[in-house]
Amino acid sequence: MAAKQQIYLYDTTLRDGMAGEGVNFSTNDKVLICEHLDRFGVHYIEGGYPGSNPKEMEFFAAMAKRPLATSKLTAFGATRRKNTPVAKDPGIKALLDAKTPAVCIFGKSSEFQVKVALNTSLKENLAMISDSVAHLKSKGREVVYDAEHFFDGFKTSPDYTIKTLEAAQNAGADFIVLCDTNGGTLPGEIENIVRHLVGAGFTRLGIHTHNDCGCGVANSLVAVDNGCVMVHGTINGLGERTGNADLCAIIPSL
Repeated sequence: MAAKQQIYLYDTTLRDGMAGEGVNFSTNDKVLICEHLDRFGVHYIEGGYPGSNPKEMEFFAAMAKRPLATSKLTAFGATRRKNTPVAKDPGIKALLDAKTPAVCIFGKSSEFQVKVALNTSLKENLAMISDSVAHLKSKGREVVYDAEHFFDGFKTSPDYTIKTLEAAQNAGADFIVLCDTNGGTLPGEIENIVRHLVGAGFTRLGIHTHNDCGCGVANSLVAVDNGCVMVHGTINGLGERTGNADLCAIIPSL
């Protein structure tokens, strides 16, 4: 690991972990878990996706009355919708209404995802990323940008994938998180790609891995070893399919 490098821990148990089979936290469960994570000293706690359902908004309303001592509560959401002014986007408004000090927004990183999932132009996707980050920053929020399907995109359309990161960085994102959304990237690939990005001048990178190939923890540690300064994960690796990177294994290794 890089000597004396500050590594930021980002827990997504209360959002991504909730996608695990049989996981169904009540609002009170989420509040208690959040308070335990705060005492543990996790830097960022992703509380959920405000606006997605009433229970999520109930949680953020409850936490507004319970200030955390050390952690930054973070609301999760998407970039603005296509062809929608950012100030009028309901998802962006929900993020701001959650009144958290930090927000995490995800955007599409690959040409395939932009064309097929969003059904929009490559140019519009870049604007969606830039507009969303800039607007949230203008409202005083710390912004973590999740580059969804980053590694898949880099393998198939690297030039465009880099442009999406530049759009977020130039708009003022505090962290840019590289997401192995499908969990199919191997440690050697993580090493080479993160090194490439650091060499290209990207700073304050993060890593978000899934465990489909059994490499979630290994990929996270390799990413940190090569320049990432934020690590996403969940307690005990909770998450959809085979789970997320397990913070309980990552933290002692760091």
